[in-house]
Amino acid sequence: MRKFVTVAALGVALAVAGCGKSDDAGKAGDTADAGKTESTAAAGSMKREPGNWKTEVKLVKFDMPGAPAAMKDQMAKQFASAGSTETCLTQEQADQEDIASAMSKGYGDACTWSKNDIGGGKVDVAGTCTANGQKVDLAMAGTVGSKKTDMTITTKTAAPTGGQMEMQMQVTNTNIGPCKA
Repeated sequence: MRKFVTVAALGVALAVAGCGKSDDAGKAGDTADAGKTESTAAAGSMKREPGNWKTEVKLVKFDMPGAPAAMKDQMAKQFASAGSTETCLTQEQADQEDIASAMSKGYGDACTWSKNDIGGGKVDVAGTCTANGQKVDLAMAGTVGSKKTDMTITTKTAAPTGGQMEMQMQVTNTNIGPCKA
């Protein structure tokens, strides 16, 4: 189970590290960009705004054939107790973010992408990653905005109990204001 948690963490890390660049500057809900014209939106790329970002990770699904109910409960409790984290994104960091680069280079040769659709404020990628010698199918889909990102991450791998294990997480990043001193 520890290996699977490591692989799940890989998916979360990719989502968190990759939440930076999108071609959608006029997306509904992004009030900072609401006044831009369509031609300006198409010409420029949007990045997350600097500030204090809150990251929340929720376990949506955990399915492992043959696993005792106690193990499934333990996984759910681990995610529930993790709560949320806050990170300061400086202007310099925001200027350097690039989701496409993060997705393709963030883990070097650890992942091979069969689907890599990033743009228009949306991310839809899938591939196979290797962590701790274990191959994992990884899919991420969601939205990227200047004030909020929302990703669903699904991982599938061989279960130690036999069959295929699947875990799905919801990772939401929200700009909650200026960085704290």
